[in-house]
Order: sequence, then structure tokens, then C-alpha cells
Amino acid sequence: MIGTEILIALIKTVLVFLVVLTTVAYLVLAERRISAAIQNRIGPNRVGPFGLLQPIVDVVKLLLKEDIVPTAATKPIHALAPIISITVALSTFAVIPFGRSVELFGRRIDLVIAGDVNIGVLYLLALTSIGVYGITLSGWSSNNKYSLLGGLRSTAQMISYELSMGLSVLAVILIAGTLELPKIVEYQAGLNWFIFLQPVGFITFLVASFAETNRAPFDLPEAEPELVGGYHTEYSSFKFALFFLAEYAAMITASAVITTLYLGGWQVPYLEALGLSQGWETLIQVGAFALKVVFLLFFFIWVRWSVPRFRYDQLMNLGWKVMFPLAVVNLLVTALVVLAV
Repeated sequence: MIGTEILIALIKTVLVFLVVLTTVAYLVLAERRISAAIQNRIGPNRVGPFGLLQPIVDVVKLLLKEDIVPTAATKPIHALAPIISITVALSTFAVIPFGRSVELFGRRIDLVIAGDVNIGVLYLLALTSIGVYGITLSGWSSNNKYSLLGGLRSTAQMISYELSMGLSVLAVILIAGTLELPKIVEYQAGLNWFIFLQPVGFITFLVASFAETNRAPFDLPEAEPELVGGYHTEYSSFKFALFFLAEYAAMITASAVITTLYLGGWQVPYLEALGLSQGWETLIQVGAFALKVVFLLFFFIWVRWSVPRFRYDQLMNLGWKVMFPLAVVNLLVTALVVLAV
């Protein structure tokens, strides 16, 4: 019995990671094509039909480049930092449900890698906090002033916006009454989505997600005009590729978490009323989850190529003087309403 459970978990892990890594590769291509359309350019379209083989060529190019490490760098930590970033970005998917449980071969299978995790929200917040170590250590270990400044910026930025993010999630927990992500999704049946019940929390969480993923207009840790490349200035070849993939994996993770907490997860309003078979219902639910994630990924890309980067003082002011008080007030109002109702 235990061996079967482990095998099922291993199969789910491999399938999810294959989908995520493939999505990461083609998300880079999508960003290049979307940015080209926004700027009235063509974008990559030479390698393969419609440029679809461009991600494969990019990966090969990065792997074949020489790995250059500064002489004065702290080499073990310099090598460890990108591994931390990509590991944290991918590990978050362990608790994100992408569909309702299904019956296969007489066994109930949860469409989530780690089933029955009753502290799923805490797991997400904990991993988000650990993610800053990869960037901070990369900046410090490179022994480069630009890299160090990028790492310090990242630390201040993530701490500032994690508070708002955590308070926004607390409001969701208060209403749903659980820390389990599948139950939070089930609470949003019909059109009971938290984007309608918690609009302020949704906006706060969305903005904080941009800051947590270091995406423009919050990409201060790597700001090219000021810091050359920031925390990854001294990285090349496969290590740089890991940071590159970690950023896009974090985008997918953030989109999946927003979908789960605020957009109903895999819920399709009133789908049960159609009386479909379990197979069709599951396919539609998984497809709905994927469609919501894709929409949010497009929004991430759209914002990057439309909104200019903040100054650092503007970034801190927004985090501490706007987002944090807004999140606190939203939590207090939500608590009072829950208590009254």
C-alpha cells in the first residue's frame, strides 16, 4: 500500500514538473513574441515553424557556454545560490491542486502532488520566504559590488512585500476557515470566488506577487541601467540558465497560487448542473485551471512591457505606506464582518 502511494506521488511529480519545465521554456518564447507585438517588432520566428524550436536552441546555447566564476568569489555558495532559487520555485507546486479527486482503477487519486497537506498555505508562505536566500547569497558570494547591491535590494524588497502578501492570505483563511488549499478551492464553488469577496486582498496579493518574483516594474535587484545585472552579474552558462528558469517558474507558481486563492482554482461555475461524466468534468476543470494560469501569465508579461520600473524609494514607499496599511485594514474589516455574520 505504501509502495503504491509513493509510486503514484512520484508519477504525479514527474508529470507536473515536465509540464512546468516545458511551460517555462515556451513562456520565454511567448514573452519575446508578445513584447515584439507590443513594440511593433517581429520577434523570434526563424528556428523551426513559427519559431517554436527557439527555446531548445536557447537551452543548448546556454549549456555550451563557458562557466566563468570570479577568482575572489565564495565558490560553494556561488554554485548553491541558483540551485536554491530553482528548487524553491518548483517545490511550491507540491501543494497546489489542479483538479478535483478522480477515481482510477478503484483508487481515489488527488490531483495534487502532496495530498492531505493541512497547512498548504503555510507551506507556500514558508517557501516564498526561503526564495530570497538564493538571490541574496548569489549577490554576496560573487564578491561584486553591483551583485551585492542587487542581493540587498532583493532582501529589503521581499521582506517589505511578504508582509502584505501574508496579511492578504490571512483574510482568505478567515473566510474559508481552513489552511488546506483544496478546501479553499471547494469553498469558491459557483461564483463564490475570493476575487469578488476580497477585491482589496486580491489586488494587494497580485502586486506583492510582482515584487516577490522580481518582475518589472519591481525588478530592482537586477536593474540593468544601475546594477548591470544585479545579483546575477557574475553568472554565466548553466548557473545563469537556472536563475533565468527560476524567474519564469516563479511566475507560473505565482499565477497558480493566485488562481487557487482568488480565481476559484479548478472551479467552473455550475459545471455540475450539466451532468457530465467524471472524465469530461475533470478535463474541463483541469483545462479551466490552466486557462486561468495562462491569462495571469499574459498579464505578467503585459505589465512588464507596459509599465516603467519604479525608483527604489517609490518601491519602498508603495510597500510600507500603501500596501501594508491597506492589507492591515482589509484584514481587520474582514475579521469584523466574519465575527458579525
